[in-house]
Amino acid sequence: MATLVPIPKLGQSEETVSIVKWHKAEGDTVAKGDVLFEVETDKAVLEVESQFEGTLLKIAVPEGREVPVMTVAAVLGEPGEAIPPIPPPPKPESGEKKPGVPAPSPAPSAATRKPSAAPLAPSAAAAPASGAVLPAGPPKRKTISPRARKFAEGFLIRVEDVSGTGPGGRVVQRDVEAYLERIGYFARKITPAARNLAARLGLGITEIEATGMSGRITVADVRRAELDRPKPMSRIRQIIARRLQQAKQTIPHFYVTVSVDMTTLVNYRRKLRSAGYPLSLNDFVIKAVAAALSEHPALESHTDDGVHVRRSTHVNIGLAVSIENGLVVPVLHRADRMELDELHDAVKELADKARTGKLTPEEMSGGVFTVSNMGMLNVENFAAIINPGESGILAVSSVQPVPVADPERNVVVRDMMKITLSADHRVVDGAEGAAFVNTVRRYLEDSTFWEQLTGISAEGV
Repeated sequence: MATLVPIPKLGQSEETVSIVKWHKAEGDTVAKGDVLFEVETDKAVLEVESQFEGTLLKIAVPEGREVPVMTVAAVLGEPGEAIPPIPPPPKPESGEKKPGVPAPSPAPSAATRKPSAAPLAPSAAAAPASGAVLPAGPPKRKTISPRARKFAEGFLIRVEDVSGTGPGGRVVQRDVEAYLERIGYFARKITPAARNLAARLGLGITEIEATGMSGRITVADVRRAELDRPKPMSRIRQIIARRLQQAKQTIPHFYVTVSVDMTTLVNYRRKLRSAGYPLSLNDFVIKAVAAALSEHPALESHTDDGVHVRRSTHVNIGLAVSIENGLVVPVLHRADRMELDELHDAVKELADKARTGKLTPEEMSGGVFTVSNMGMLNVENFAAIINPGESGILAVSSVQPVPVADPERNVVVRDMMKITLSADHRVVDGAEGAAFVNTVRRYLEDSTFWEQLTGISAEGV
């Protein structure tokens, strides 16, 4: 019996996804556990393994089409088996009801409606209220006569830009001729190679700036015009843009920056590495943040509506990871309970999964605070945008040699690193934010804290 294979719901917030790649073709044999296809969600590209086995009889959702989750994507069965009817895609869930906004009352049925005293006259019923703006209907599609379209072919113009004077605004041949004269088309010069390339790319001659000799359009001009054309964002880039815009518009950010003296920790890290502990500076930062969060519960809390505050019971830290087409934030769960070497391995595994698109929904959810480290990019300072659902994010800059004054006011060179907290002012006050970053600094500069975690003395570093 044939099996209908749906696109699974891969996260609590997912309503629609798109299949970006099929790993099987129609007619292929599929075993349980085989990767069937890849889907792009609002956070990453994920592989979907088959929970069934059989022959792939039909692909119901082609690559690139966005559909609701639980849509039937494929049909598995025996070779030659009849394909059963495929149900239509389910409707995605509507947005959640906003707090304080009552749901609209259902319209009364014909049986319960009371007749009005007297029907309105047609003129009164149709007349809009004074000052009311009538909703605009869909824009009319411009009609173009076949003769005008054929005449325009080869001129490298957009017929849609031509104003029509025919019946109902229809574009006719004389309109195309008038448009060519108006834009000085026949005075323009273009090389044959440039013309062929522009036609292949679908570029109109009016979109190309001529820089060749005597005002001639060259191949280089066409390629430059192609680069200037707007390109559609990938779905993950669109969602990143939407979420970050939402965060900046709805979360009142404030920022606190402190400088951390990393000299002792940098030298201590070298000692640990020589002893077989391949730790990164980011591992120390994450551990220090986990310890500081336990002392500052406001940074473990968040609000969705500005009325209620929810505090997490686990120190789950998001890790901002740059990938080829955007940014993802896998989550290190219960980072405060991890040993340093365990934390290092977990961070490396999450980063590797993020860059290869193998993160699971569970590995991208549950974060209460995020660390964004650009230390490897030689930056002095930056501020990050808070992830929706959290109350803070720590931006970590590069460690740089800086002349500073020691306690005796002598100028010495130390390895300094700036860290900047972005905090949600609805949940975190300025003093609390300042206390938090200073707690992170205290842990990073405290060699005794790291000795207790590793069992290796910091003496001599």
